[in-house]
Amino acid sequence: MIEIIPLDTPSLGDRSYIATDGEVAVVIDPQRDHDRVLAVTEPRGLRITHVLETHLHNDYVTGGYRLARATGAAYVINADDPVAFDRTPARDGDTFATGQMRVRVLHTPGHTFNHLSYILETGNQPVAVFTGGSLLYGSTGRPDLLGAQHAGTLARHQHHSAHRIVESLPAHTPVYPTHGFGSFCSATQAEGLSSTIGLEAAGNPALTLDEDTYVTTLLAGLDAYPAYYAHMAPANSAGPAEVDLTPPIPADPVELARRLHAGEWLVDLRTRTAFCAGHLPGTVNLGLDGNFVTYLGWLLPWGTPVTLLGETLDQVAEAQRDLVRIGIDRPAAQATGRPEDWAGNQPLATVPTASFADLRRAMVDDPAPLVLDVRRHDERKGWHLLGSLHIPLHELLGRLTEIPKDRAVWVYCTTGYRAAIAASLLARAGLDPVLIDDEHRRVAQADLPAATSA
Repeated sequence: MIEIIPLDTPSLGDRSYIATDGEVAVVIDPQRDHDRVLAVTEPRGLRITHVLETHLHNDYVTGGYRLARATGAAYVINADDPVAFDRTPARDGDTFATGQMRVRVLHTPGHTFNHLSYILETGNQPVAVFTGGSLLYGSTGRPDLLGAQHAGTLARHQHHSAHRIVESLPAHTPVYPTHGFGSFCSATQAEGLSSTIGLEAAGNPALTLDEDTYVTTLLAGLDAYPAYYAHMAPANSAGPAEVDLTPPIPADPVELARRLHAGEWLVDLRTRTAFCAGHLPGTVNLGLDGNFVTYLGWLLPWGTPVTLLGETLDQVAEAQRDLVRIGIDRPAAQATGRPEDWAGNQPLATVPTASFADLRRAMVDDPAPLVLDVRRHDERKGWHLLGSLHIPLHELLGRLTEIPKDRAVWVYCTTGYRAAIAASLLARAGLDPVLIDDEHRRVAQADLPAATSA
């Protein structure tokens, strides 16, 4: 019996997979911290014979290169992908056999030009298809990560590939995508935790819409994606180094102050509630209770040293593991404890917090408060507060001069997480933020003036 073991990476919205017959194992799209794979295979006595990449990833640094070398497995990559190391090249129609399993290769361009899907068979019967960034649950991978000039062509490839996958397999075949669980590699956010070829054929837009309608709809719905993506494919093509997850060097208040003065990023990993109640001035709040690594990678000027501030070493270790997944290999330093421990004799800073109802009450005295919407463009089209200034979070650092410095800035998003990041960046720049730590569903309850289109 073949077992498929998923390894979730919620912080990036991806899944890796281990397929095993009980003796040997095949690993698909492993994350950089491949010790998670070995933690599954070694206690079971499984021998990894193949590591398969569906594509050169844009949203994380792969662990496949190092995992294959650590285990002696064949490292399977599309023969046309330009890489700087030896690999087992794969082309459409190739097969790889191991134990009771056989892997059949399908060329499924769309997310990238060289994207592959892998059909897993036993006894000449398909038992799974690993679709990477091609056919997702109710969606497909986005086609614009190689540049806007290729998006239209790749979108058409994606439509054809989705149909080819479905036409190649029985309806009951389980589908196992890598993206679609929150990853910005997904054209739209996928729904559900499992699916089959038959379910996708009945409901996936790539399979229910004609090609022109699918392409037009897909391209119209694309929004920005994280800036750090630009660094992922080059790292994966070069062959990533092994990770070092030993703790970063500790920093005392003097060292933290020196790093702040040098313009480095000191990242407070605590919740936004804790940060707003008291923090080391100049630090940036990216709580581990949200999409920490996605937004840090998106906002951080690439190459800027990062110091991690957490309540415990476990928090620092969790953040450090996330960072290596996007190629930030060694934090400059770390400090744990309370903000008072990090500040020395320096007073702590605070950020006022409010609800949408508080904003409505404040409008009695100030009918036109300065309200900043830091959501993405596609979200603002759904609804926004009338009169609000719109600067998506990923554009904020480059547009700070558009925000008046002589007024309080009420900042909102959808849940409060991104607004807290923005508030910390505003405070770091000398502005006066008020964090609206509230959910968007309460806008109507607060009777705030809102519109449903930009």
